[in-house]
Amino acid sequence: MLNGRYPVEVEEQGIPCSDAAAEVVAFGSAVKDFSTGDHVSVIFDLNNMTGYDDKSSCALGGDTAGVLREYAIYEDKYLVQLPKYLPWEEAATITCAGVTAWNALNGLTTGSRARSALLQGTGGVSMFALLICVVAGIQPIITSSSDEKLEAIKKLGSQVRGVNYKTTQDQASEVKRLTDGRGVDFVVNNTGPASIPQDISFLRQRGGTVSLVGFLDGTGGDWQPAAIMALMGKSAQIRRFRGIATGSKEDYLSLNKFLEKKKVSLAPLVDRVFSFEDSPAAFDYLYSGKHVGKVIIKI
Repeated sequence: MLNGRYPVEVEEQGIPCSDAAAEVVAFGSAVKDFSTGDHVSVIFDLNNMTGYDDKSSCALGGDTAGVLREYAIYEDKYLVQLPKYLPWEEAATITCAGVTAWNALNGLTTGSRARSALLQGTGGVSMFALLICVVAGIQPIITSSSDEKLEAIKKLGSQVRGVNYKTTQDQASEVKRLTDGRGVDFVVNNTGPASIPQDISFLRQRGGTVSLVGFLDGTGGDWQPAAIMALMGKSAQIRRFRGIATGSKEDYLSLNKFLEKKKVSLAPLVDRVFSFEDSPAAFDYLYSGKHVGKVIIKI
């Protein structure tokens, strides 16, 4: 947004940021499910309660005021209780990156059938998806142009594999090798539509999913529509979210239950923490692409 690359309209001079962990300091007489001191977050899209709502998007930090502020007032229907075991910095990573990752993996509804996932890049969505995969017994394969980043990330679990997309000439063959010739169940695409034909080549023979969750390389694609026909050959699907967006309130609640049950540590997601006064430096660092995971601003 700050650099004019966000492909949808945003609120002019609006308050940025969509992810937050906050404390309830006051509540109205009609509120029944929240109390002073509760650790809560606001859902990313205020019009997405179930995933089947007919209202247009109202996304924090874009369509409406975001969360980079000391105080805010919300209707209680827009809030969720955060997992109690998580410190503030880790809990702040869930709203967008976490719920997007959860949704990209179909909320693990495929159960034990899912064996592997290819995660593009080392940003918040891919790293959150990686932590979910590790806990769920799904082999994560993460891509990066930095061998240093890949080596550090592979230490998060014995099943984690890495592919340097700059130095690996045939990524599809490498993915097949890492999955014993099978291909992956999920591709979490953070880069945009340009790589979709290649994403399809990474998938298993039947039932795989490409989740298009970002557009870091833009919104165009230099390929023929016929390339999508490969989906039919693999009985696969492409799931499309609104840019680097997320799921519904129900998805958020489902993810929180999973995190609470498994006591998943989100510490590996926290790359750097900046003070509120250093917010401009935090945005510059995020835009530089040097981070692995999430950049936190502490108020």
